[in-house]
Amino acid sequence: MSIRIGIMGYGNLGRGVECAIKQSSDMELKAIFTRRNPETLKINTEGVSVKSADELENMEDEIDVLIICGGSATDLPGMTPKYVSKYNVIDSFDTHAKIPEHFSNVDNAAKKSGKIGIISCGWDPGMFSLNRLYALSILPDGKDYTFWGKGVSQGHSDAVRRIQGVKDARQYTIPVEESVNAVRSGINPELTTRQKHTRECFVVAEEGADTSAIEEAIKTMPNYFADYDTTVHFISEEEMARDHSGLPHGGSVIYTGKTGMDNKNTNVIEYSLKLDSNPEFTGAVLVAYARAAYKMNKEGISGAKTVFDIAPAYLSQLSGDEIRAHYL
Repeated sequence: MSIRIGIMGYGNLGRGVECAIKQSSDMELKAIFTRRNPETLKINTEGVSVKSADELENMEDEIDVLIICGGSATDLPGMTPKYVSKYNVIDSFDTHAKIPEHFSNVDNAAKKSGKIGIISCGWDPGMFSLNRLYALSILPDGKDYTFWGKGVSQGHSDAVRRIQGVKDARQYTIPVEESVNAVRSGINPELTTRQKHTRECFVVAEEGADTSAIEEAIKTMPNYFADYDTTVHFISEEEMARDHSGLPHGGSVIYTGKTGMDNKNTNVIEYSLKLDSNPEFTGAVLVAYARAAYKMNKEGISGAKTVFDIAPAYLSQLSGDEIRAHYL
């Protein structure tokens, strides 16, 4: 029997989830739900219905896991606790400082309904989180570093697009190579925010806009660019469409830790990603954890979970015998 999946939200992430379901032989995309007019939504999977989000009030018998593809700022804090009262759910909540609060809200609702809510899936939080914890657990005398990029930051790009006179923009986060190499050497450097990453912006300005004022507004924007060395390029719409239409990203978690009775030996653990499509990869992670949610709930497990709570075998389509024979 296929695991019946619903997708709530059909932006870049929702389309990435749709792609991942197509590659999962044990899953069936049952429906896509939207807050927009369903009739205006064109999806990529033939034969799958598009429904209003309101219809989630009465489809518990038709969906095994609901993957919620909303934003962390305003969507997921309300959506995930709401929908876990009826469905097993997965989300990609990524506001790190608010994860404990979000976990508690989802946990309370999930325990009442007997469902599972797996939160904060993706690659950071998600895969990077796992590798930070694995490294710390194995080498307790050590230090972790996380570098993001080179890749498009969708949130920072949106912040630039909101500046007066900006028609379109893409912002790339770029690790400082000298800092990455210093970490890899095992010397555990103390790095400031500015020393770890730079930011590069490609901007299409509206006709007649003051480009000097736009550049100043970008470089001095608090919480986004003020603490970084930032380069701004003004380009044409044609150049934007030709050179910056994708959503690549990636990065590395590097951990250095000591071993030995005298702690003289240095060990470096590194996990890295290079992604042509950030939303498609994130969608693939969500789908793997949807499989885990289905399996675990069938075993009677309920409540909120994170990637730390899920054994790897739950993520796989393979049997335990197959995993042990080929991957152990």
